[in-house]
Amino acid sequence: MAQGQLDQLRDAKKRQAPQDLVGAIPYLEFVGVTVREEADGVLLCRLPFQDQLVGNPTLPALHGGVIGGLLESVALLQLIWSMESPVLPRTINTSIDYLRSGQAKDTFARGRITKQGRRVANVRAEAWQDDPNKPIAAAHGHFLLG
Repeated sequence: MAQGQLDQLRDAKKRQAPQDLVGAIPYLEFVGVTVREEADGVLLCRLPFQDQLVGNPTLPALHGGVIGGLLESVALLQLIWSMESPVLPRTINTSIDYLRSGQAKDTFARGRITKQGRRVANVRAEAWQDDPNKPIAAAHGHFLLG
């Protein structure tokens, strides 16, 4: 990771500004993701709908890669936010379950760390649109720390 990215992560955490973490992951800036911290320290990401994110114009439905990218990114952001030292974890693997079609509307996502060791962390992430109890996709990822 470039020194500028590390400085950006350190600064965002120091100022308790989770939205500033987005700059460390260019994909999130490109698709316009916003981030805020919920009361329990979990980050909530919002992906605003844009026509360019549609993968199936007939339905229209969000592209599966956009949803997958959002889930992997929210998992990374949650790890960064929860860790004491600022590092950008590296993805070992991610599995995604597409549960229902992502409609042409804003999408929300959050990640929860299920296990964090010294070298590897496991994170579960879910994305939904209208109701958090009806996710459109869920992911489980393994990440290398440091």
